Amino acid sequence: MSFSEEYLDYVLDQLKSAGPVTARKMFGGVGLYWKGVFFALIAEDTLYFKVDDSNRSDYEARGMGPFKPFGEKSHVMQYYEVPVEVLEDREMLQEWAYKALSVALRKLERNKKKRKK
Repeated sequence: MSFSEEYLDYVLDQLKSAGPVTARKMFGGVGLYWKGVFFALIAEDTLYFKVDDSNRSDYEARGMGPFKPFGEKSHVMQYYEVPVEVLEDREMLQEWAYKALSVALRKLERNKKKRKK
């Protein structure tokens, strides 16, 4: 995995209206966070948002697939590629980012409940 600083800068600029998004380098890529909540990643100059059953169909309807960290034969992660037309439209990107953030927040809440048991 890798990424270019130019692509990262572009994505962060496009996401400005979504709020305080920060980036942290990890495993050759970048994790994107909103107030400390991991909701997106960048690998190979491609943006991926967190998905679950509530938003996965948005991606699949546009022919987008899951992030596979180790190539086509690897396991899939619950992050799907953001379509270019969404990335280029700040308003639409913000909507998709909020959905991904909602997925991430729900997962955090479920994990907290599991730990309490």
